[in-house]
Amino acid sequence: MVVRRDSAVGEQATDGGKEASEPTKRAAGAAKRTTVRKTSATPSGTAARKAPGAAKKTPGAAGKAAAGKAPGGTGRAPAAAAVKAAPAGAAAPKPPRNESRTALVRRARRINRELAEVYPYAHPELDFENSFQLLVATVLSAQTTDLRVNQTTPALFAKYPTPEDLAAADPEEVEQILRPCGFFRAKTRSVIGLSKGLVEEFGGEVPDRLDDLVKLPGVGRKTAFVVLGNAFGRPGITVDTHFQRLVRRWRWTDETDPDKIEAAVGALFPKRDWTDLSHHVIWHGRRICHARRPACGACPIAPLCPAYGEGETDPDKAAKLLKYEKGGLPGQRLNPPQAYLDAGGRPAPPLGAG
Repeated sequence: MVVRRDSAVGEQATDGGKEASEPTKRAAGAAKRTTVRKTSATPSGTAARKAPGAAKKTPGAAGKAAAGKAPGGTGRAPAAAAVKAAPAGAAAPKPPRNESRTALVRRARRINRELAEVYPYAHPELDFENSFQLLVATVLSAQTTDLRVNQTTPALFAKYPTPEDLAAADPEEVEQILRPCGFFRAKTRSVIGLSKGLVEEFGGEVPDRLDDLVKLPGVGRKTAFVVLGNAFGRPGITVDTHFQRLVRRWRWTDETDPDKIEAAVGALFPKRDWTDLSHHVIWHGRRICHARRPACGACPIAPLCPAYGEGETDPDKAAKLLKYEKGGLPGQRLNPPQAYLDAGGRPAPPLGAG
């Protein structure tokens, strides 16, 4: 089967192709060779070998074949490619359970490289024009979608454009604006409280240090790293629910505490990669690797994923599970970056739009 990435947005389409097989002396049955090809302005594709009969009996060997080299080897796998998961019913290559630390680091970094090609336009999905707006929007994003926050904040920032304005706001008026975000009373207390903190402690400016940010009401490490990484260019790992789910599925860590996940994953990557890594993982979790029904059959990193098969493996059925721009739907931002629009992404509609 030939799988082709047809656009810079990373959508995958299936084209008619032929499968070639040849007998081997060591493996029972026939070994299938799937060639993956890119037709967009990206590096050449990756060819993945699968031997269904042998893969079920020797998962370690299957994992090595998927990575292109044995985990302990010195060679590099080919450049990232949009690798389609195996057809329904076929065994998926998986990394070995006894993976060495070196092999884990290589696999984790390869996943990030391939996701960077699938989402070259990844960005924070909250609309903001300055660090104050990003801070408030991130606090409001708890227990709701970035899309709903983006649809709500235009009215909030139009009425209260500065920390001084929001610090002096009437809580009942703020509650009415924030009602669509859910938990609007608690969120009103948080955004008014952090605004007062900014005015009283930092002269109305958002601080650019982690220790200062987490002192503000409603601001934890996750929120602080979003602001530091995207408003000040200081690397940080954003451990939200999507990030937690995916890094455990990929066996990067078994930790469940966000701070421990942050430390464990951070040790696998250079610090300079942390912010973009967060975007890549979160985007993949929102679009393909969903919590309830992951679209395994449309996943570009299926050969590197130990959890392949937990979701829908049939490519056609998996394609119907894709969300946001990968499923032909608008993104989450009303005012996305130009790079996203250039890649074919569509802005979300404002609140109340049909």
